Amino acid sequence: MHFSSCLCALLVALVYQVSGMDTVIGLYGETIEVPCNNGAPKPKDLFMTKWKYDDGDLLTQLKDQDASVIATDKYKDRVSMAENSSLLIAAATLKDEKTFTCMVVAGADISEYPVKLLIHKAPTGVEITALATELEIGKPTQLGQCRTSDANPAASITWFKNKKPLVADGKGIIISSNVKVDEVTGLTTTSSTLQYTAEKGDTAALFTCGALNTLSSPVSFTVTYPTERISLHVISKGPLMEGANMTLKCKADGNPPPTSFNFHILGKVVKVENSDSYTVTDVTRESTGEYKCSIIDNAKMEDSKNITINYLDMSLSPSGKVMKSFGEGLTLTLQTHASGDLKVSWTKDNGKLDSSPKFDKLTYSDSGKYEVVVTMGALIKKASFELVVEGVPVIRRVAKRRSEDGQHKVLTCEAEGSPKPTVAWSVNGTSADESPYVNGKITHKLTIVPTVNLTVVCTVSNEHGQDTRTINVSTYSSDEGDTTKLVVGVIVGLLLATVVVGLAYWLYMKKSKQGSWKTGEKEDGSTEESKKLEEKIEEKLEENSQKVEV
Repeated sequence: MHFSSCLCALLVALVYQVSGMDTVIGLYGETIEVPCNNGAPKPKDLFMTKWKYDDGDLLTQLKDQDASVIATDKYKDRVSMAENSSLLIAAATLKDEKTFTCMVVAGADISEYPVKLLIHKAPTGVEITALATELEIGKPTQLGQCRTSDANPAASITWFKNKKPLVADGKGIIISSNVKVDEVTGLTTTSSTLQYTAEKGDTAALFTCGALNTLSSPVSFTVTYPTERISLHVISKGPLMEGANMTLKCKADGNPPPTSFNFHILGKVVKVENSDSYTVTDVTRESTGEYKCSIIDNAKMEDSKNITINYLDMSLSPSGKVMKSFGEGLTLTLQTHASGDLKVSWTKDNGKLDSSPKFDKLTYSDSGKYEVVVTMGALIKKASFELVVEGVPVIRRVAKRRSEDGQHKVLTCEAEGSPKPTVAWSVNGTSADESPYVNGKITHKLTIVPTVNLTVVCTVSNEHGQDTRTINVSTYSSDEGDTTKLVVGVIVGLLLATVVVGLAYWLYMKKSKQGSWKTGEKEDGSTEESKKLEEKIEEKLEENSQKVEV
């Protein structure tokens, strides 16, 4: 009795305080933590903490003791207290959406902290049902119904076309929604119906719906619309040329497209059913003209195309292997006939020529394989001939020189002819060297050591005939004597030339003196100059005489 009186007196003396209400959102089916005093630290003079709700107390905890569960209802086995005095509620349901109060007794104060608990649950899935079989342009059609279930609060559904939200406009886009609540769980099921008026661009469109970051699987629809335009296309492998096949294809923009067409082939109508194509085989240049296609049940809806069949004709004369003689002429004739502009190019032995070859007078260098290439766009035609120029071999030059070591004579014989001429010398040498046979030309060199003066003959021959040339070759002693005679002759010539010039000048000066005597002029200076000139001429004559003696 005494303890009760004291406890009552203690409670009367306490100051009672109530704080503003906080809100906590928990997830359905999870353990929810409801903080006491918004998670503030426990007061130092804490005596007791108690959690309660409108229907009764849940649990209490005295200082330095474990929490005791007081609840006897549905919370008996679902509540506990955390270390920081927060209320823990396991397996949360929508029935837990209520206000829970944390009462804290510390010193002379009693404080209460109410917390409103809300339970949320994301929808279990989103799917589109009741799909339309097809959409017709300009006709409002119920596209489908989007449904999501087991949500709290009720889910808001959004429709998307190609990932962009659709906004209801009351005309082409009409969206209606419905929400149902489960009587047992309290969770909601939301359904949304989309009525949509399709356009031509919706043929490949993808439609989805979503709620709370959850999207349905995308769906697409067949959009039907009548044909408004057709187009004619030409299908071929490469350029259209004679002998090829040409496929005509008629495309219509309707959906579904027409399956039968009329093809107008140079004025002739061909009806094609269950296909949009027609093939013209083995076309010729006469196939050039206007082609059309049209819809069978609407002949006014047509398309046409002017088609040109490309052709390229070419002939070259001569052809094959052409045999000609040296010095003859050869006429080339290239004839072309084509449907467009041409480009002509020539090569000789795979080397490009700057212009068409002309053969007014054939030489051995004209021999070779000639090819002409005529092109018109992607069309290419080629023709070729091989020219062989033959003739009797001719020696163009014979020559001799000393070898580099000065001990031998090197004889050279240069010749032209075709087929390749054979070179023969009238003497044997120590070594023979033959150049490559190019453009009908060949050079043959022979090294010899002559012991007597002799005449050497070079002979070239082939199946058409032969030619010979001679060259005089002397011994080395004869060559030295000849050289000495040549030097003496040059010196004597110089000497005579000097004498003649000096004598002419002397006569000129003497004549000048006589003219001066007749006029009575003084000639002392001139006489003196004449004497000096005579002395110089005599000195020059003596020098040249000495050179000759040497």
